[in-house]
Order: sequence, then structure tokens, then C-alpha cells
Amino acid sequence: MQTDRRGFIKGSIVAAIAAPNLILSGCRKDDLIDRDLQFNSMDQGYDEAVRLSRIELLVTDTAFSLPQTLIHCAQSIEFSMAGFPEPKSALFQKTVGSVAFSVFSWRGRMSHDLSEAIPGAKALNPTVTVEQALQRLRNSIDAFRASESILKPHFAYGTLTKNEYERAHAMHLADHFSAING
Repeated sequence: MQTDRRGFIKGSIVAAIAAPNLILSGCRKDDLIDRDLQFNSMDQGYDEAVRLSRIELLVTDTAFSLPQTLIHCAQSIEFSMAGFPEPKSALFQKTVGSVAFSVFSWRGRMSHDLSEAIPGAKALNPTVTVEQALQRLRNSIDAFRASESILKPHFAYGTLTKNEYERAHAMHLADHFSAING
């Protein structure tokens, strides 16, 4: 039994290293535009969001509009404090998910399906304005920074420290904004 468990964990780790895109949400379909952005903080991501919001004509390979993308990223930050609505199993989080996060951190870049909502999150409102979305993103970043509460496990990566969450959110913002050109 112990050998089978070790084999399963080793297989999961190899799969996570070999194909993090496939593990978390399927192949990234949105690959026509890739600016290969990397942010060290959520503030760098927010600054890029502000820059993009000032451009009249954006070219994007994502299923979400810019305001929806901003809300999606804000939801992720909010869920890190309140709890994700539909987490993957603890076994997934402790094996495949944590290894995928390690690979993303090592690469300095996340890659995921940019058309996929956070499991269990409310549908993204197509009528939200850029200003409303920017404010929600700013509020979520500020709340995260001010929070002294224990953060909730990420739905896929599991338990993360505050610094690891900052890294995850920064990479999430960079991945989404890499597919928007303006």
C-alpha cells in the first residue's frame, strides 16, 4: 500500500512538472498574443491594469473583456481571504497543485486557460465598467495587504503563505494581461 501511494505521488509530481497547463485547467487556448509579462507584485499588475484601461482599442485573445478580467483577478484575491467556493481535493492540492505552483514560481510565470472562471465563482458581469472593475481590483489588493487573518487554501495550490499568495496573484495578473495588447 505504501509503495502504491509513493508511486501515485511520484507520478503526480512528474505530471505536474511536465504539463502544468494541462493539470490545472486544460491547454491554454488563448495563445495568439503573448506579451510574456512577469510581475513581482500585485501593484505592478495593478499599474498595468491602469495602463490598459487608458487605451481605447485593446486587442485581446481572451474570452473576457478587460473589466471582466479585472473582476476575475479580484475574485481570486478575495477568495484567498474568504475561501474558494469549490476547492479541489486535499490530495490534489498537496500533490499536483503544490507542484504546479512550485513550477510556476520557478519559471516566474503562470499559464492557465484564460477563458475559465474560478470554480464556483459568480458569473462575470458583462456590463461592469472599467472604472468599477479597477476599483474592485484595487480594493481587493488593499484588503489582502491589510489582512492579518490566516489566508484560505488556494482551490488548486492548497495552503500558501502570504508571500506565496502575493506571488500567485501577481503571476495570475501577468498571465491575463499578457494576452491583452494595446
